Amino acid sequence: MIDIDYFNKCLEVLKQGGTILFPTDTIWGIGCDATNEQAVEKVYHLKQRDRSKPLIALASDIQMIKQYVTQIHPKVETLLEFHTRPITVIYDHRQGFPSNVINKDNTIGMRIPQDKFCKTLIASFGRPIVASSANISNEAFPKNFSEISSSLIQKVDFTIPYRQNDNQFLPPSSIVRLTSNEELEFIRD
Repeated sequence: MIDIDYFNKCLEVLKQGGTILFPTDTIWGIGCDATNEQAVEKVYHLKQRDRSKPLIALASDIQMIKQYVTQIHPKVETLLEFHTRPITVIYDHRQGFPSNVINKDNTIGMRIPQDKFCKTLIASFGRPIVASSANISNEAFPKNFSEISSSLIQKVDFTIPYRQNDNQFLPPSSIVRLTSNEELEFIRD
């Protein structure tokens, strides 16, 4: 696990509206406080990302999601409980997020990471964290830390010194949404 001083530094950066580079349960990500509009803007700027492309938010557990999503269908709760791969769910009934995190169709994508470090970080922070792949938009996402651009590493406020030597490739999450017919539609599997 990560050194407690580094962990606390990471929390401090998030609380101050900064950006972090961190390993998730899928790929390395650029993160920030998902409820802080200025911090989210920094992520868009770092990635040179078009504002029309949505970002996702990571939550520590279903209870945190319920603080930011007013209606969660039982099918989605069951899916989250039993799905074995990381899964991002697109929710319609969101609240508490700035407009630059919300998709143009008024939805938000959220995921509960399966990685213990990520869950602990988010739970300790107490709010969802944006997680966007650690790359410049339209470039290939890094399969591990060694593939992240050094210029991007220098631009974030804090890089977590954890799992940097891990070369295991973990693919991006599945993405699912509940249709108007209350069926689960896998957008990316």
